[in-house]
Amino acid sequence: MNAQPILNVSNLSVYYGKVQGLAGISLEVYTGEVVSVIGSNGAGKTTLLKAVSGLIPFQTGAIDFKGKSIRNLPPHEITKLGIIQVPEGRQILAEMTVRENLEMGAYLEKDGKKVKDRFQVVFHIFPVLQNRLTQGGGSMSGGEQQMLAIARALMADPELLMLDEPSLGLAPLMVKEVFKVIKEINQRGKTILLVEQSANLALKVAQRGFILETGKVALGGRTSDLLTQEQVRKIYLGEE
Repeated sequence: MNAQPILNVSNLSVYYGKVQGLAGISLEVYTGEVVSVIGSNGAGKTTLLKAVSGLIPFQTGAIDFKGKSIRNLPPHEITKLGIIQVPEGRQILAEMTVRENLEMGAYLEKDGKKVKDRFQVVFHIFPVLQNRLTQGGGSMSGGEQQMLAIARALMADPELLMLDEPSLGLAPLMVKEVFKVIKEINQRGKTILLVEQSANLALKVAQRGFILETGKVALGGRTSDLLTQEQVRKIYLGEE
C-alpha cells in the first residue's frame, strides 16, 4: 500500500440547507484497492460520492486527490483528473446506441488508438456489449444497462472509479454478475470506491470498508475484521 492515498477525505461536512448530510467524515482510498462504503438509506453514502465528484459543495473539511485539493473544482475538471462516477440508477443515454454510449465515455480522449484499445478491454470484460453495439441503450435490461454504465465509465480510463449502488434494482443472479465484474476490474488494476446497500457482497469484494450512520463514520477498517464484528454481523449482515 502506498504511503499517500490517491483519495483523502478529511473531516468532510455537507449541509442541505440546515440539514446536515455529512458530519465530519474522514476516509482514504489507496491505489489498487476496493474500498466499500455501506450504511442504511440516508446515511450519507451518495452525498459522499457527489461531494468527491464536485456535484455538491461541502462546507468544511477537505478532499485531496493524488495529494492536491479538488475543492471548488467543477465536475468536468474533476473528471479530467481521473475520477469517474457511475451514478445510482445507471443514467445511460437511452436514445443512443450502445456504441454511442461507450464513445461518450471516451469523449476526452483524442488518441484514436487508445480509444480502440479501451473498446477491446471493455469487450473482454463485457462480451455481451460487443454483440449489442447498434442496439438502443434504453431497450436493454436493467442488468445490461448497469454493465453498459460501468463500461462507459471504463472508457474514460479512470484512476478512481466510483460506483453508486450498482446492485440497485437488479435480480440476484445479475447482482452476482455485477460483483464478479467489479472484482475483475480491480484485478486489472483499477482503484474502486464502492457505495452499496448489499453489505455482505460489498465487504467481501473490498479490502477495506467504512460504515456510515447518520452522516458519520461509525466503523472502518479491513473488511476481514469488519466481517467478524458482532455489531456488523447483526445489523448489516442480518446474522444472529
